[in-house]
Amino acid sequence: MNTDKIYAEQLANEYAPKDTSKVVALRKLDARAKRPATICTYSLGLLAALVMGVGMCLSMGVIGTGAAGMFVFGVILGLLGLLGMGLNYPLYRRLLEKGKRKYAYDIMRLVKEISGQ
Repeated sequence: MNTDKIYAEQLANEYAPKDTSKVVALRKLDARAKRPATICTYSLGLLAALVMGVGMCLSMGVIGTGAAGMFVFGVILGLLGLLGMGLNYPLYRRLLEKGKRKYAYDIMRLVKEISGQ
């Protein structure tokens, strides 16, 4: 397989003039379908990691009084953070599927117009 030829074709496709209105509209619809899932995933992942980190700090006595009650509270908080991280990916997949279903008709219509079928 000639990798130079593949690279040249890839560059040619990148610099070739496109039917900008339809291609740009297709990219925007694709981004609009994926954006809510991405934002929710990053937000929940960040929050869950912070909750788990605070729980770890409490259970190790880095913050708090170091009493047995703080240890138990830290373990519970850490487990809640882990649960949030575990639920993050299934939630992402469900939200992504919902977004794809919502914009599927418009995206497929634009794809057919661009491909000329």
